[in-house]
Amino acid sequence: MRVSVIVTTYNHPDQLERVLWGYAVQRTKDFEVVVADDGSRSDTTDVIDRVARESSLDIVHIWHADAGFRKTLILNRAIVASSGDYLIFTDGDCIPRDDFIQVHAQCAEPGVFLSGGYLKLPEELSRNLTNDDIRSGRAMDPAWLKAHGWHGGRHTLRLTRSQLLAAMLDAITPTRRTWNGHNSSTWRDAIIAANGFDLDMRYGGLDRALGYRLLNAGLRGKQIRYRAPCLHLYHERPYLDYAQWKRNKEFCRRILR
Repeated sequence: MRVSVIVTTYNHPDQLERVLWGYAVQRTKDFEVVVADDGSRSDTTDVIDRVARESSLDIVHIWHADAGFRKTLILNRAIVASSGDYLIFTDGDCIPRDDFIQVHAQCAEPGVFLSGGYLKLPEELSRNLTNDDIRSGRAMDPAWLKAHGWHGGRHTLRLTRSQLLAAMLDAITPTRRTWNGHNSSTWRDAIIAANGFDLDMRYGGLDRALGYRLLNAGLRGKQIRYRAPCLHLYHERPYLDYAQWKRNKEFCRRILR
């Protein structure tokens, strides 16, 4: 099974670089990374080129000019450009654990999409986390994270290395098995059959719209939030528009109806 990881980004090259190094140290190597770039400046291209040179990553950079929020359009273009028959979707601020792709591939089933989550890092730790922290694996060590300002609490269990325990926790968690753009996957044919991402959707819930159409098409969700963790780097969201979010929710309700 050929896997393509589709990573969205927009003008956060420092975060994208660390995310790419997270994929460079994956246990499995048979995959490509498709960067869906919604019009970033040239410094993002510089980061992608540098990581490609310094690692063994197979990176495809899909870019269009910055004409406002067009994330859904660049995601659809990235899907078309991907070569994998299985697609993992994530964001350019989410660092994967070294078994992230392996878990997605092992848990893949016909007629199923996988629903993962993330662990939020505080601002200072997000700013200070280095490429070496990621390459060495210490960034995924709960004790190391706590020593550097992370207060995981009950979420610490989501970094367990026991796949048996993680599978049990995934089975009993009350969290809904939704399509989450930062950590979800399914078959390329299923995404194309559902016609990709809705161009009418703006920031806030655009991933859920695709998930609901996958459900309407007969797929079912499967929880992997404990088996396939990733770390979410802190950043501000000045573009958050609650009025638009409300419109997106109504759009999703129409899909469900």
